[in-house]
Amino acid sequence: MANRRPFNTAFMSFFRHYVNGGIILMIVAVLAMVIANSPLSELYVDLWNYPISLQIGDFNLFSHHGRPLTLAAFINDALMAVFFFHVGLEIKREVLVGDLSTVRKASLPVLAAMGGMIVPVICYLTIAHTSPESRGAAIPMATDIAFSLGVLSLLGKRVPFGLKIFLTAFAVVDDIGGILVIAFFYTSEIDFFYLLTALVLFLLLLVANKKGIYAIWLYIIGGIVIWYMFLQSGVHATIAGVLVAFTIPARPQINIGKYMDRIREGVKHFPKDESESIILSRDQIHRLKNIEAASNRVISPLQFVEDRLHGVVSYFIMPLFAFVNAGIVFGSDIDSLFGVVAFAVAFGLIVGKFIGIFSFTWLTVRLKIASLPPKVDWRSVAGVAMLSGVGFTVSLFIANLSFGADHPELLNQAKLGIVAGSLISGLLGYFTLSRVLPK
Repeated sequence: MANRRPFNTAFMSFFRHYVNGGIILMIVAVLAMVIANSPLSELYVDLWNYPISLQIGDFNLFSHHGRPLTLAAFINDALMAVFFFHVGLEIKREVLVGDLSTVRKASLPVLAAMGGMIVPVICYLTIAHTSPESRGAAIPMATDIAFSLGVLSLLGKRVPFGLKIFLTAFAVVDDIGGILVIAFFYTSEIDFFYLLTALVLFLLLLVANKKGIYAIWLYIIGGIVIWYMFLQSGVHATIAGVLVAFTIPARPQINIGKYMDRIREGVKHFPKDESESIILSRDQIHRLKNIEAASNRVISPLQFVEDRLHGVVSYFIMPLFAFVNAGIVFGSDIDSLFGVVAFAVAFGLIVGKFIGIFSFTWLTVRLKIASLPPKVDWRSVAGVAMLSGVGFTVSLFIANLSFGADHPELLNQAKLGIVAGSLISGLLGYFTLSRVLPK
């Protein structure tokens, strides 16, 4: 009994500092591969084909052209729309007040990200340039923010703040590139009635934002309707998540100065002597409720929703998505896994991302368009460029869009390339940074 408390304290300390979204993603991916090649493989496959519905009368919200979504489609089209909604909130915040808010701030991460998107596609196509393999050219474009920051966090306080900001900023720009690719290159036949209805609702939410309407429920209900319209339109439904994120108000209802004045005024009416009665008067209760209400309004809806969704996205949606999509079935013909797509994806992530980000960063600084962040040198830039090859979540998402049910063998190869490329990039980035960062 005497040793239980120190053990619990040590375990919780380890969990808080080292168990992050990236590590959970890797554990879940390995678990998915183990189950997909175990006696439970048939159950694993059948589970994701189970139809689901949220029905009112004859109307089923979770349906596509009258057919109910499977559990896998619900996760990939509905839950991942929430993931991209969260990404959209991050993008909006960075554009408004973060490292993408001015041309000078944004130039380095934007140009670095462009290199990290263009060069991996070229690397992929040098190996897999014929159809249908070439359809996966966009797979190695993305950098997984949660995974790469998770690896970076293992190095603790040795990592300069500017290096974390640089990685986060170009990963956000990577996400913008991935979203544009999904929108323009993975769209089936378009039903313009549904699409135009969704765009009208989107404009109405923008007007509500402009008019200062802060009711979060309005944007949630509007977002669900827009998501349904996109699902029926032929444009991938996850794009709805990004668009709705741009409509969420970013300004608080009360500025921080007025809020602090209200608190100072309210606390004047409370006893300073601890010996006085602990029973509050009605006036004191009323003032406390006013302070509580003001506390809710001093946080902008954008920050409030982003904060509330962070844990759900990092520790539920992304691991669940990985569990559904990372299951590589080895089968009897293992050689078929090591095909051209697997090598092209891994080559794009490991080599393409490194060359693209490092070279474009070097050119940007060399041409004096921007300078490196404080306390960041070229060796640490090289380490982060290697780390950017961790493309897990969005890469898996694009792989499913590229090959899906039409080419299951190529999808398996792509998954192997993503897992291998992300793992090797993560290890190379970690060990490089552990050697070059200050002790």
